[in-house]
Amino acid sequence: MVIFLFKFIAYVSRNHSYRYKRARCSAQGGLLRGHTYLLVGVAGSGKTILSIQWLLEGVKNGEHSMFISMAEPADQLQANVSGFNWDLSGIRIVDLSPNGKPEVVEEYHVLTPEEAEPGHTWQAIYDAIEQFDPQRLVIDSVTFMSYLSTDTFQFRKQLLAFVNYLKGKRCTAFLIYEPEEMSRDASLPLTVDGVIMLRKTLSSSKVLDIRSIEVQKLRGRDYWSGLHPLRITQEGIIVHPHLIEKMHTPSLSNAKISSGISRLDEMLHGGIEVNTITLLTGPTGVGKSSLAMQFALSAAREGRKVVYYSFEETPEFMILRAAGLGQDIVPYIDKSLIQLRHINPLELYPDEFLNMIRSDATANTSVLVIDSIRGYRLAMEQFGDMDAHIQNMVNFLKTAGITAFFINELEYISSTAIRLTELGISFIIDNALLLRFAEYKGSIIRIIGCIKKRLGSFEPEVRELRMDKNGLQLSDKLPCCSLFGGTVGETTIAS
Repeated sequence: MVIFLFKFIAYVSRNHSYRYKRARCSAQGGLLRGHTYLLVGVAGSGKTILSIQWLLEGVKNGEHSMFISMAEPADQLQANVSGFNWDLSGIRIVDLSPNGKPEVVEEYHVLTPEEAEPGHTWQAIYDAIEQFDPQRLVIDSVTFMSYLSTDTFQFRKQLLAFVNYLKGKRCTAFLIYEPEEMSRDASLPLTVDGVIMLRKTLSSSKVLDIRSIEVQKLRGRDYWSGLHPLRITQEGIIVHPHLIEKMHTPSLSNAKISSGISRLDEMLHGGIEVNTITLLTGPTGVGKSSLAMQFALSAAREGRKVVYYSFEETPEFMILRAAGLGQDIVPYIDKSLIQLRHINPLELYPDEFLNMIRSDATANTSVLVIDSIRGYRLAMEQFGDMDAHIQNMVNFLKTAGITAFFINELEYISSTAIRLTELGISFIIDNALLLRFAEYKGSIIRIIGCIKKRLGSFEPEVRELRMDKNGLQLSDKLPCCSLFGGTVGETTIAS
C-alpha cells in the first residue's frame, strides 16, 4: 500500500498494523490546522515538489493555498514542476524573488542594514497573507527570511511573531529550510510546531540514491518514527512507511496444503500446515523452484489464491519451465488463482516490497512464494539490514494468516558442513525441506528430506526426487542414504 505524505502523518491502527488510517490534514489526524512546520532537506531532496503537492491537495479540498517564493521567479517554479502535469492555477503564487538584475550594494557606514532597508519583504509577506487569507501556506525559503534580520536573535523574534500570527489566522504553513542553517541554529525548531526532514543519500555501494522522510517533531499528533523511504513519481511524492510489525498469530487450524505428490505428502504426514513459513533449501539446479511451483499449483487447485514473487525469472520463463515438468499453471493464471511477479534488482525498497505483500493480503492471497531469499537480499541490501526486514515480513505474514514458501540457494553443491541457510534466518522458519545432489551408480540424482516441522510430525527419511515431463515424483525410502553424511549405499555426495 502506498500513501502520499499528507496522508502519512496519522495515527497508527493498533489492531491491524497493515491497515493504515488514511487520514487527511484535518483535526482527526495528520497536520494540525494553524500549526507551522519546518520542511528541511538538501538541494534536490524534493522539498518544492512535496510542498506544491500538499498545496494542490488543499485546492482539491476547497482551501485557499499560497506559495511565496523568495528564491526563484514564479515562471521558473512552474517550469520546475512542469513534468508532473499539475495545474497550478488554483495556487496563489507570490513572487518575492530578486528580479535578476545585479544591484550595486554600497557598504553602510552609519546606519544598520535594518535601518537603511526597512522590512519591506516582511511587510510584503504579511500583506499577501492579509489579502488572500490562505488556509495553506508555503514559504520558500525561511533561509532567505533570516537574511532580512540583523542578527539571529532578531530573526528568532520575528519568526516567533510570524508563527503566532499564522496560528491566529488558523493558517497551516510549511517553511522550507536548509539543514546546514538548522545545524547552525538549533533553537529554530523550538519556534515551530513540527520538523519534517527529507533525505537523499547514496547507497553503501554508491549505485543509487536513497530517498527518505523523517518526522523529527510533531506537536499534538502521534507519528511513525524513523526513516521512511519515498519515491518521486509522475504523481508526486509517494511514501512507503516503515512499520514494525507485531506478530499476532490468528487461531491455528488443522488445515494443510498438499504438495500434490503422494509420497511427499506421506513424508510430511499430509502436507504443510497453513499459516507457516517453509524453507526450501539446496544448491542451484536441485529443483527448489519447481517444488515451490508444485505447492503453488496444488494450492490453486484447492481454490487458494497464490502469488509467486521471483527475483530471478520472468513470468514467461516460469510458465515455460513449469510446462516442461507437466505443471499446467496457465488455467489458474487465467482464473487469477496464481499470479507471477518478477521483481527487478534495485527497483524496490524493502518497505515498498512489503507494501505489495500487504496489498496482496487485502486481496485474499493465502499462499505466497518468494524465489529466492538470496535474490531478495541481493536486490535489497543497499537499503539496510536485511535480517530485520525479513523478520518484519515474516511477522506480517503470520499476522495476516498467509502460508509462505521461501526458496534459499546454498552456495556449495556439495559440503559435509550442512547449513539450512547461509543468511542466518533459519530461526524464523517453521518447516524446512533440504534438497541435495548425490552420485548413484555413475548418475547424478536428487535427494530430499524434511528436517524441521514445527506444528506437526513427519517421516525422518530420505527419498529420491525425480523430475521429468510427467512432473515431480518421489521414490520409496532410500534406506542406505545419508542426507547429511553424503552417502547413498556405496556412493558419495557429488563433488
